Amino acid sequence: MRFFDGLAAVPPGFGPSAVTVGKFDGLHLGHRDVLRQLRELADQRGLTVTVLTFDRNPLSLLAPEACPEPLVSNAQKHELLAAAGVDATLMLRFDAEFAALPPERFVDDILVSALHAKLVLCGEDFRFGARGSGDVALLRRLGAAHGFEVAILDDVQLDDGGASRRASSTWVRELLSAGRVREAAALLGRLPSIRSRVVHGEQRGRELGYPTANLDANLEGFLPLDGVYATWVVVDGERYGAATSIGNNPTFEGVPAHQVETHLFDQRLDLYDKPIEVQFVEYLRPMNRFESVDALVTQLHRDDERIREILAVEPA
Repeated sequence: MRFFDGLAAVPPGFGPSAVTVGKFDGLHLGHRDVLRQLRELADQRGLTVTVLTFDRNPLSLLAPEACPEPLVSNAQKHELLAAAGVDATLMLRFDAEFAALPPERFVDDILVSALHAKLVLCGEDFRFGARGSGDVALLRRLGAAHGFEVAILDDVQLDDGGASRRASSTWVRELLSAGRVREAAALLGRLPSIRSRVVHGEQRGRELGYPTANLDANLEGFLPLDGVYATWVVVDGERYGAATSIGNNPTFEGVPAHQVETHLFDQRLDLYDKPIEVQFVEYLRPMNRFESVDALVTQLHRDDERIREILAVEPA
């Protein structure tokens, strides 16, 4: 996939393209279906499948109090789009200057002059330009003037407890915030994950015979509900079964909130300063306070056995 980090990075003569615009946070099944529809339309017309996205949620500038945490980092989004088979991605910086861009300039400068769009795929409620003043009707008029077609995409509706619901990043956040990582995985089409760098901790786990890798709090991805999880951990391209906990470990004093620790089964790897990815498979239990260290160790062994059983039947 070709990746353009800003409008100036798009080479002259790029395209002609089929473009869709959006945040694509998490690249869930709804997003994947948008890309499928875009690919079908692009292939019929011999166009380059192109995603136009942003370096942050526009709400972080327009309404910070309402802006949710991102499901993925920009680097993760880049990788997910590439894996989804997109031909090119243009990631624009969403700043005050961009937010003030009139809809006509958005079309002229970006869709037409830079991307040479011949088709734009969007939803019925698509808004663009300053204060969302551009709508689908205006986009169609501008498309007729500039020689590009506007196609309306089909929403992906999935079952949510017997009711139909549109696939969305909001829904994924709800599931992860409730610890429902299996359902989140079904909506994402992949295991939800975080990644960070391993840092030095208090080494309490090592003293208990249960060494853990502590993750830097500056991580990529969305942390699910505090608790203990069955997980896969990817290090240097290799995947290992692991027990991962999120929270402040209430059995001990002074442990930071939302600390992430992971114990790799049957491994003695030097992980310090290494980047690792944690993929969440199933929620086991909350972060309980134990009356003694021995009680905690007994529970850790129970967790270990249960997680091994869970991962043993997971797809490779």
